[in-house]
Order: sequence, then C-alpha cells, then structure tokens
Amino acid sequence: MTFGRVNPQFRLEDQGIDGLGNVYYNLMEPALIEAALKRDEGQIGNGGTFLVSTGKFTGRSPKDKHVVKTASVADKIWWENNAAMSPEGFDALYDDMVEHMKGKDYFVQDLVGGADPAHSVDVRFVTELAWHGLFIRHMMRRPDREDLDGFTADWTVINCPTFQANPERHNCRTETVIAMNFDRKLILIGGTEYAGENKKSIFTLLNYLLPEKGIMPMHCSANHAVGNPVDTAIFFGLSGTGKTTLSADPGRVLIGDDEHGWSDRGTFNFEGGCYAKTIGLDAEAEPEIYATTKKFATVIENMVYDQDTRELDFDDDSLTANMRCAYPLEYISNASSTALGGHPKNIIMLTCDAFGVLPPIARLTPAQAMYHFLSGFTSKVAGTERGVTEPEPTFSTCFGAPFMPRRPEEYGNLLREKIAKHGATCWLVNTGWTGGAYGTGSRMPIKATRALLTAALNGSLAEAEFRKDPNFGFEVPVSVPGVAEVLLDPRRTWEDKGAYDAQAAKLVSMFADNFEQYQPYIDEDVKAAAIG
Repeated sequence: MTFGRVNPQFRLEDQGIDGLGNVYYNLMEPALIEAALKRDEGQIGNGGTFLVSTGKFTGRSPKDKHVVKTASVADKIWWENNAAMSPEGFDALYDDMVEHMKGKDYFVQDLVGGADPAHSVDVRFVTELAWHGLFIRHMMRRPDREDLDGFTADWTVINCPTFQANPERHNCRTETVIAMNFDRKLILIGGTEYAGENKKSIFTLLNYLLPEKGIMPMHCSANHAVGNPVDTAIFFGLSGTGKTTLSADPGRVLIGDDEHGWSDRGTFNFEGGCYAKTIGLDAEAEPEIYATTKKFATVIENMVYDQDTRELDFDDDSLTANMRCAYPLEYISNASSTALGGHPKNIIMLTCDAFGVLPPIARLTPAQAMYHFLSGFTSKVAGTERGVTEPEPTFSTCFGAPFMPRRPEEYGNLLREKIAKHGATCWLVNTGWTGGAYGTGSRMPIKATRALLTAALNGSLAEAEFRKDPNFGFEVPVSVPGVAEVLLDPRRTWEDKGAYDAQAAKLVSMFADNFEQYQPYIDEDVKAAAIG
C-alpha cells in the first residue's frame, strides 16, 4: 500500500524497488512521530520532542564509508582518504539490501540539498525507521507540498539499520556500510541507526559535485549582520569546536550551522536544519539552542532523561558524549528565511586545542589561512566517532577530512582563490583548553570567545595592538575590551611556564610533520607560512 503525497510517475516501483510492505511518502512531522511511536522507536518528550536512542552506534563510522571505484571517478577521488568498493561489490550490496527490504514498511522523504536552486540536488531518502524520516526532514530542505507532485530525485539514499553487510561478498570492511555510487546515483547505508550518516552522505556528495562548478563546499556554519547579508561570516570547524553555538549569535542572522557552499553569487546553506550537540547545554549561554530541546518534533538523540517527567539531563554522558538534538532552522528566531548570504567578509577557523597552547584568537595572512585550512588541527571530541572517549589531538584537512572525496588541495585552492577575489579577513579561534592541557586546564570561557568574535566581526579588533606569536608566527591581539588580558597570552595562563614551552614545541612539531604531505602541492608563500 502507498500512503502520502508523491509523484505518481516516481514511486519506488518506478525505481525498481518493489515487494515492500506499506510505503509512506513525505509524511509531515505529526504523522512521522505517530508512526515512530506505534513502531516503538522512541518516546514523546516535553513540548512534543521525540526521544530516541541509536543503540551501539552513537557516532559516525568513517572507516566504513566507501566510494565505488568506477571509471568515471577513479582519477578524481582521494583514495588515501576514501575506501574503495568494487562495482560488483556494490551491485551485490544493492541486490541484497533490496531483497532484505521486501515485506517491510518504509518511509520516503523527497528533499533538497542546497538553498541556491542553481546548485541544489534533489534527493530521495528511503528509511527503515520512521524517526530517520523525521530527522532528515529537519536536516534537508523541504520542497513546497505542491512541488512533490512532480518531484524526481537526482540521487537516492536507502538506509536499512537492520541490514548487515557481508564484507567478503560486498567488498566492504565490516557489517556496517555506507556506500556511494556516482554512476548509479545511489547511497546505501546499513548496519547503523546513527542518523548523522544520512546528512553527512549528502555533504560528501556535494563536496564531490560542486568543485567542478567552481563552488567551494565548506564544513562550516555561517551568519550575517542584521539587514546586511553582504556582511557574512563563516566558521570552519569539526564537530565540537563550536560551529553551531557560535553561529547562533542573537545579534546576527543565522544562515546555517554546518554545511555551506561559496559560489560566485555568495554563500548558501546546504541544509534546512541544525544538528546541535547538547552535552552541557546551558539555557543562559545558549538560550536559542536550549529552547529547541522543548519544541515540537525536535529529535533528541542519545540523551539520558527522567522516565516520569521526561526532563533531560544535559550533563549525563553515560550513553555518549555525542548527545544531540535535530531541529528545523526556523526554530532559531533569528534564522535567515532564504539561507543565503553574501561573500564572506570574515573567515573564522575554529579549533579545539587539547594541548592548551593556542591563543583564543589570532589573525592570519592569506598564506597562513591556507596553511591552517589544509592542516585542519583540532581535537576529536568524545563520542563524535566510535571509540573516541576523550579529546584526541588530530589533523583533519579542510576541517572535514571524513567528508572530502577529492584531494584537499582542490578545496584549498578554491578557498584561496575566493579569499583573494573577495578580500576576506581570516582568523583562527581556539575554543579548546586554557591554563593547561586537557585534564589540567579548563575550557575557554564562551563569553570571552563571543566577545572576541564580536570584535572581529564588527571591525573593532582590526584596530587593536597585535603581537607576533613566537611559536606559530600569526598575530595575536594584546588586549580586547571585555576579555581578560591573561587569556590572550596562553603561556601566562599556565602555572608551569616550562611545561607550556614543552607543549608548544610538541604541537609545532606535530604541525610540521603533518604538513609534509602537502609540500609538493603548494605554492612558495604557503611553504613560507609553514610552522616548524
């Protein structure tokens, strides 16, 4: 049986997927929640939220992502970073997954990736779980209801958590699999209930498609000044560095919190919602995001809560430190109605430094910006990936290596060209540790970070006195109103100055060792900006 609104010429049967049970097309939020409750997929929370656990998978499985090695992409994919799958393995995977689906009910959402219609991609999501349909309906962009009558997908994502892959038969690593086939325009996800795999598969797709059009895909949040979209800022960073928190500035208009493109027309959001970490979420420090945790249809993922009152515990990370909430962009009161902005005036590269060495903010030259973009230094935050239980220093090129199908220099050169053309100012912002490394120091005060960002974005920071950092060579402000001067000089925050010097030397060495891999691909000015 077929339920819901769908293009009668583009049902699953028209795609060769038949023999299923009931198929529910494009259900809206109330119906998806009703279905999820009937199927015992979760519980209703305060305000009509939906409370769910994703089982043993509480983060992404990047090592289980595969790109099918067909002739059309074989010389374009960064294979050192992307596991290959044979076309034969994928074909067997698809056939076995479709066979596994027969007789079972499925939920279909026809959605769009990209707020700029000139560069968007239409995607059909076929999900075994009703709440995955709710999640991805939040995260992607929703067509007008009448447009569904003629919707035809460019790509299709099929997600079956109960399907277990066979590594030998399917040419994959484990029973969990995320496989992308550019020839067949299919993405298959099996063996994991973690909903983030749905949205990141489309980010990976756009990261491949857009550079060929001269568009820079970015793992960043973005906002712009009220009434002035030309004054746009973007915030690069991996999960846990503050992209969502810092872009949700009540004094600016939110464009989006995680994935954007930079075209010749400006900045545009890929998504229609936000996927915010909720560990330690504070009503005073982050009121807009906190408020979404009591709004209708917000998906509350892997949070501990009182079974009677359904009150959430924002400090209990016994399930995972990667607890999250997913909600539509319009739940943030100052969100842009168009999800479009101008060319970035300021580019902020966020890092969570577990060494406690980097200053809270530094100004970068264009060559230094290229260096830090390719380096992508941060710390993996607990829970974001399987097996990560405490912050781990890491280098994730372009601040998003798990989602980069092409070589990093392609993205780096695109960014450099756009910075040169549009004159953006670049900043490195550390939201990690101060006063010592992880385990000794403390997290950078969010009020100080916000004050520094406000000064950077309104232009007042450019008038400050700067010093040259002796370890990294970038410029650091000496004093900023509203920020304790001691914070601006990390060495002063450490009781043991010798220990700081040792940590700084260790981090400089790590930067230098990591950057060796890019030396053959970069220009002389970037080599000159290299650390160590």
